[in-house]
Amino acid sequence: MKKIGITTTVPIEVLLAAGYQPVDLNNVFISDPNPERLASIAERAGFPLNCCSWIKGIYGVCMESGIDTVLCVTTGDCSNTIMLAEVLALKGLEVIPFAYPDQPEPKRMQHTLEALVERLGTTVEAANKVKDELKPCRQLAYELDQLTWRDGLVSGWENHYWLVSTSDFNQDHHKYFKQLKELLTDCLKRSPYPKDMLKIAYIGVPSVYGRDLYRYLERDGARAVFNEIQHQFAMPELGNSLAEQYSNYTYPYSIYQRLKDITTELGRRQVDGVIHYVQAFCHRGIGDIIFRDALKLPLLTLEGNNDFFLSQHVKTRIEAFLDMLRQSKRTPKYAKQAVAGSAYNNP
Repeated sequence: MKKIGITTTVPIEVLLAAGYQPVDLNNVFISDPNPERLASIAERAGFPLNCCSWIKGIYGVCMESGIDTVLCVTTGDCSNTIMLAEVLALKGLEVIPFAYPDQPEPKRMQHTLEALVERLGTTVEAANKVKDELKPCRQLAYELDQLTWRDGLVSGWENHYWLVSTSDFNQDHHKYFKQLKELLTDCLKRSPYPKDMLKIAYIGVPSVYGRDLYRYLERDGARAVFNEIQHQFAMPELGNSLAEQYSNYTYPYSIYQRLKDITTELGRRQVDGVIHYVQAFCHRGIGDIIFRDALKLPLLTLEGNNDFFLSQHVKTRIEAFLDMLRQSKRTPKYAKQAVAGSAYNNP
């Protein structure tokens, strides 16, 4: 199958129906042994230093991977992708723009899908058949998520990795299904995590810190039981059609759509605190104002850019946050007073 790069989660059912193999360029970038090198390719090409590392990394991957066709999401993800698409076209790549509708309505999504299938030379009917083919993979991802928060048998990193990988199913959904099924079988043989570990929700885009963040939380007696965007990548609400599925997908739409999902899951998973990750120079970081107003749990905001590891400063802030969560569980009165103060919400 001809490979096609994607800049975020898109209706891959359409791409597969059209004979393409989707490749999530973000996953290729962040899993590279030296992601800094890929970002530096973009900087040498003229990308500004204060441009998001993910955008620069995607450019670097495109220049090295041999992928000559990229589906760029111009509405519903990153505003910088618009100019990235222009530069990729300058470099001779075929760029296919894709815009999520401004409202999560199946009728609008249906029109969007019809335009995409026409561009790629397939049909909505064929794409819906692929939807059914991918359903077993998505069901396994759902089971993994359940085993994470309900049964305590899956780590926060494993949850992140397998859910975020549903954007392209690691470029082979048959292999993805086989490997995840084997992992779930192994998980059922594990002893659960201690019940006294703090339960953390991670909201926001996947971080540049990767595995380090999840491992550090667990070393300090906490674990991530909810990864918001990754959870959405896996399409927890499939609906009866592709138009419904991608209308239920919250990430491309208003932050208030995301809040409905987040607040539901915070309660269901009995979360103790929230880590909100924002990418430096990203417009989505402004949403932190809304999250702080709407969420009724202690919240720590972490900002990352091109470090790709937890600095000592970030580690100290995480430690202080977790210490305060533990203190709040021991003394509820203190917790109520502390939540009202900015120091508690942003140590």
